[in-house]
Amino acid sequence: MAANFWASSHCKKLLDQEEVSQVAQIDAERGLTPEDVKLMKIQFSSYIKTIGGHAKVRQRVVATAIAYFRRIYTRKSFSEFDPRLVAPTCLYLASKAEESTVQAKILVFYSKKIRGTFSYLYTSPEDKAYRYDVKDILEMEMRLLEALDYYLVIYHPYRPLIQLLQDCNMPTEMTPFTWSLVNDSYRTDLILMYPPFMIALACIYIASVLNEKDTRSWFEELRVDMNVIKNIAMEILDFYDNYRDIPGERINAAVSKLPHRP
Repeated sequence: MAANFWASSHCKKLLDQEEVSQVAQIDAERGLTPEDVKLMKIQFSSYIKTIGGHAKVRQRVVATAIAYFRRIYTRKSFSEFDPRLVAPTCLYLASKAEESTVQAKILVFYSKKIRGTFSYLYTSPEDKAYRYDVKDILEMEMRLLEALDYYLVIYHPYRPLIQLLQDCNMPTEMTPFTWSLVNDSYRTDLILMYPPFMIALACIYIASVLNEKDTRSWFEELRVDMNVIKNIAMEILDFYDNYRDIPGERINAAVSKLPHRP
């Protein structure tokens, strides 16, 4: 792993808004819109988190898996790479990259177990039975590694968040709130677009505004671009305002545009 974020592949692979929002041509031809893709990314982030929770993997593994999932679909299409297989495979790959390996058969087991909770991801009678097995995850793992160019290092906002909270003298009781904000930032593409410390700062900014804590002088001392911080904060708040509770039928409508899996 690179000694710091700025020397890492993660830093070199940061994308802009247009790159993360682009819909693959084959997906667009099937009627998938940018909104459809956004909804599926949000829901499959929840899917990964739920499987990870059942498998009792560390939060960092879940975060890395979601980053992989989102990065994959800036390069590949939902039509060619079934997200219902890509999601657990990202979790499997992330567990290895984060040196907290979980067996593929455990992920298959819990993918089947939670199928009822995420029934709207399965749009035909054939889909209702979760068909993927260990061999499918192992085969998809190789395809994902190639799609990621074998760059697996992901830096997360959690560590800088703790350091920055200490520096700005934020009350201790605010730590769980800001930590939750960071967790929810993974329902967006922010981890693909901005340095982790900027995401952490945006979460502190949101917390300070909502709790009427004046941190203006502290931010001025940091000499960060507040326009960028505010843009990140607005993206997180947009998730809360418009995408926190997505009706299953909206996800089902998007997933139904994907090819039928034989």
